[in-house]
Order: sequence, then C-alpha cells, then structure tokens
Amino acid sequence: MKRTYLPSLLLILLTTNNVFSKEKNSTIKLDYQTEGKISVTINNEPFTTYHYSKDRAKPVLYPILGPGGKRMVRDWPIKKDSPNEAHDHPHHESLWYTHGDVNGISFWHVGEKMGKIRHKEFVKKGQHEIITNNDWYSPKGIIQCSDKTRIRFFALPNGGRGVDYEVTIIASNGDVKFGDTKEGSMGIRTHPALRLKGKVATGKAINNNGVEGRSVWGKPAKWLYYWGKVEDNEVGIGIFDHPTNPRHPTTWHARDYGLIAANPFGYSHFQGKPRGTGDLVLKNGEKITFRYAFVFLSGDNKKSGVNDIYNKWGFSDAQF
Repeated sequence: MKRTYLPSLLLILLTTNNVFSKEKNSTIKLDYQTEGKISVTINNEPFTTYHYSKDRAKPVLYPILGPGGKRMVRDWPIKKDSPNEAHDHPHHESLWYTHGDVNGISFWHVGEKMGKIRHKEFVKKGQHEIITNNDWYSPKGIIQCSDKTRIRFFALPNGGRGVDYEVTIIASNGDVKFGDTKEGSMGIRTHPALRLKGKVATGKAINNNGVEGRSVWGKPAKWLYYWGKVEDNEVGIGIFDHPTNPRHPTTWHARDYGLIAANPFGYSHFQGKPRGTGDLVLKNGEKITFRYAFVFLSGDNKKSGVNDIYNKWGFSDAQF
C-alpha cells in the first residue's frame, strides 16, 4: 500500500516551514550536543526535548512548554515527584507514536513482554526538524517493521507552538498487521489541569464537529481540542489529522483523564463493528504514511483559532 500526494498537497509539505514559522522574528533551534536527547528552543526559551536513547521503550517528546512557558503534559512517569499527578498508565509518556497490536504484539504498553521502538539512525538533523529511522522489535528481538519519522517544530502567533509529526510505517521484515484495537496510536497525555475529571481538573474538550466532553471518544473528527487553566492561564492542546491520512477523518481514543490519541485502527471498539474491521495489513516492502500536528495555544476553542490553524495546516499554503 503506497501513498501519493496531489500536487497542491505536496506544495503544502514543501512550504510548511513558511506557514508555521511566520510568527515574526521567531527563532527555532535544536541542540544535538547531548547523546540520546535533542533540546528544542523557540526564541531562546525551552519548548521540548526529543528523547531517543536505546534504554527507552519508544521515542518521546518531553517536557512540552506552551504559551507563557506553561507545562502542557503530565510529568509522570518520567518525573516522579510532581504534585497532583495520577500514577496510572505508565506507557502514557508525554507525546509519542506507537500501537497496541502490531503482529499481535503491543508496542503501546511497556514491560518485558511488550515491543520496543528503537532509534536506528538520523536521516537529517536540521534546524527546524529531525528525520529518523527506527525499528520495531518484538520481545524476542525480532524486527516486526520499521518507520521513518519526520518531526518538525514551528512557532505560531500569540506564543503558540507546534509539532508536525509524520510517521511512515515500512513493512521492512515481512508482512505487518496493525490490528484493530483502541490502544493506539498518535498520543499525548495532558497536564492534570487539562483533564476533564479529577481534583485539579479544569479541562473541556471539543472536536471540529462540535461534539464535546467525554463524547469525543471514538468519534471520527479532523481535530480535537482540550483546554483549561494551567496556573490561571487558559491554554489548550489541539491534535490535527491530516486530510491525506488513510481513513481520514480518524477516530479518537480520547479520555476524560487526559489521554488524547488519534487512532484509525480501532473500529470494533469505537464503532461497534466486527472485530478485525480496523486491521491494516502491509505486504512485505510496502509502506504507509500518517501525518499529525500538535498545537499548544492560548484560549478556548474560539479564542485560540484552532479551526483556522487546522485549515491552514491541512488545506492551503496561506501565511500567518
């Protein structure tokens, strides 16, 4: 299964840096000096760090600081002692891409019996983006598939920040099946204050169709937005599903405890269809690409302009 872009959408890919770095005078820098980590700053202020060391179960971005330097994701389990953190789901590490059923192996969960995604090499170490090759290993050390991941960082007006995250799955070692499970795939775990429930929760959620709160779970949507108050600042997290993605608009494994994950595979869970309906099989040598964006903004779903940002990212080469 191979993926192609229409010429107009190829133009969007080629001009993404222009589209998303048009906050005037913004400077994005990537620091490659520390082994296993790449730190990202915007205007000399911390934004995030890419963690890819081989002792990890998967590469992740952590921490993530949004407008005003506010923390947008939970600390646990990477940082152990932050207050008001729920110590659940240890596999929900900040921001990541995995899946819960790859040839019957869970890469979503962590543990000795789970799969691991290992950094193989850098294809590119750029000023605004990195491109990596990774291998997906079974618990017995056998490669199930590989990926080529491009992560691009950008600035938005009013202190907004973003990550454009593209993953190409490659059947590099025989056929590979991404199975029908809700446990996947492109995910983030929010700051406790952005949860919809809990003692410090202030969060609300909505998708582009106007579905709100807990009801966003399992629904197809182009984007989701969770927002609330972090230290009295109203901030939010949007996740975008690109129009060229297979099975767009994606379904969502999005929970009231702060998990937001785009998952185009779990149809039996989300839509009540027969088990296996959402399976996706790549034959040996085939590849498929999924592209998402995360935006970290000020304001609710109206003030943030999240819908306009999505449309500029997904459908045009308009400039900010």
